[in-house]
Amino acid sequence: MATTENLQAAFAGESQANRKYLAFAKKADADGRGQIARLFRAAGAAETVHALAHLDALGGVKSTQENLQAAIDGEGFEFREMYPKFLKEAEGAGNKPAIASFKNALSVEKIHHGLYSNALAMLKKGKDLPAAKLFVCGVCGNTVAGAPPDKCPICGSAGSKFFEVE
Repeated sequence: MATTENLQAAFAGESQANRKYLAFAKKADADGRGQIARLFRAAGAAETVHALAHLDALGGVKSTQENLQAAIDGEGFEFREMYPKFLKEAEGAGNKPAIASFKNALSVEKIHHGLYSNALAMLKKGKDLPAAKLFVCGVCGNTVAGAPPDKCPICGSAGSKFFEVE
């Protein structure tokens, strides 16, 4: 039991370190420190290697159908339970940056839930999703297939803030 809990904690820690180091790299790039940014990205990539090894040791990657269901369950929990609670607490504290962050995430997790649910329905019919470009809003994370909108319906940012995901 302890080893499983340790693997879960290590996976979470390495995953967070990856994201944190990528944020640090973005700041270093903005500060004109390209080599420091590169170092943060390299360390972030190494943290991803560690996180994936821990997830593999946990048996956390299963069939595509099981993985889709896990994603649906996780996104559903986030927008039905987790983010509403977090949002309420942030509103009570008057923390405007947290309120905006939680509102955006809550809205986008609903979208992800729908996208994953559609993918699972297609998979159960023996099909993949139709080929389409996927775009993510760099401000709120809104995820769209096809083409980015002129204006993000979640956060109101210009369509130019969307980036394509390969």
